[in-house]
Amino acid sequence: MKNLKVVFLSVIVIALSVTSCTKDEIVNATDTNAVVASATIDAMNELDFKTGTQVTFDYSLSKSTNKSSVNSLVGACAIVSVDNLTPNVFPKVITIDFGTGCTTNNITRKGKLKITLSGLVSTPKATMKIERENYYVNGFKVEGTIVYVNETVTPNIPQWSRTVTNGKLTNLEGMVFLNAGTHTIKQTEGVGTPLILSDNTYEMIQGTHTVSKENGPSLTLTVAETLVKKYDCDYVSKGKLTVKSDLLNGTIDYGNGDCDNKFTFTHENGLVFNLTM
Repeated sequence: MKNLKVVFLSVIVIALSVTSCTKDEIVNATDTNAVVASATIDAMNELDFKTGTQVTFDYSLSKSTNKSSVNSLVGACAIVSVDNLTPNVFPKVITIDFGTGCTTNNITRKGKLKITLSGLVSTPKATMKIERENYYVNGFKVEGTIVYVNETVTPNIPQWSRTVTNGKLTNLEGMVFLNAGTHTIKQTEGVGTPLILSDNTYEMIQGTHTVSKENGPSLTLTVAETLVKKYDCDYVSKGKLTVKSDLLNGTIDYGNGDCDNKFTFTHENGLVFNLTM
């Protein structure tokens, strides 16, 4: 996300709106916190995936990398190092060191991202592992590992599994949220132009993730209708998630394909909330 800070502020507004508008205890404070955490975690995972995709693209194919494209995501103040600069030779470990603070696109990150590649992410069975080391985004501490495995069956429809393990978010108030999940992702556009990322479109066709406050109840979000995410759009533009917890049950709807920050949450009792990210 280019403006993750705005997303964080927006989801807090969402939480307050849900709390003030619901009746019959649709959500309590714990559920609201989990919703905020879920939206924040999704935004951070998307940011790290996009960063990983870009540096993988720039540093795997040749020694002559496009530094401007890397800097547009990680910031000119970050230091990118590669353990193996030989083109198309793997495994390869790319480390992005944001130091004590590096800001780009209104996002301040510190700490490190470590990206381990077993091969080009477009190669069947190849893996990309993203690890966080003392890593912070706009003051939120983010922990956990994301692993992408290429599971392509049809050559012109690349497919990956994405698994988050040991996910942990510590917010600005010191609250801790644990998260984990697995999804299946397909690339449906841009396959014919492998050297261009901007025309790629990805679809999350299935999967579930859970978010729980430490020592508290959990929120489960499951893909109900395929989520559509274009590489050059900051937002999921289409698709639905089913939301379940002890009190908060309903559907998140991202719309019909427009690249905007709007979505709705419809509770099982029929209440509809028009929200923005």
